[in-house]
Amino acid sequence: MLTNSRLVHQFHDHDRCINAALASAYSLCAEKNARMTAIRESVLRLLWQSHQPLGAYQLQDQLSRLLNKPVAPATIYRAVDFLLGLGLIHRIASLNAFISCPFPNSEHSNLFMICTDCGSVAEVAHNTVNGLLQTICDKANFTLQSQSLELFGQCPQCSSDGEDSSHG
Repeated sequence: MLTNSRLVHQFHDHDRCINAALASAYSLCAEKNARMTAIRESVLRLLWQSHQPLGAYQLQDQLSRLLNKPVAPATIYRAVDFLLGLGLIHRIASLNAFISCPFPNSEHSNLFMICTDCGSVAEVAHNTVNGLLQTICDKANFTLQSQSLELFGQCPQCSSDGEDSSHG
């Protein structure tokens, strides 16, 4: 599955998207006997609303405005750790930011395409990439526990924006 944040904002029902993500999150919490607190839900909701990677301080600022009171950084980090642990969000290391996961109930490759122009991030699940990485690890007798690949370039929207302006 591939999502581009600029296109996502333009063509989908945002409330439906967020509600589906939250329903999935609550279902996963019930399955794992984990507790979704109001703060954790708010952080997850903020990540789904933006469809953009957000850093901890951006989350802190947005949550403080939402709650109309200061929120400590530790509160954000605890919520993020919980959401990461359940696979509901991912950390984009190169951006030191977090993004919601469109398929938290499945094993997938954590392959991110990051647009260097607009900052959108598309997550891709790719079985061939997973297989290749596992083959490499097997040859090295290495036990793969997790991985994340970050690719940088232009999203389709920014690529077509550049083409439009060059013809002008």
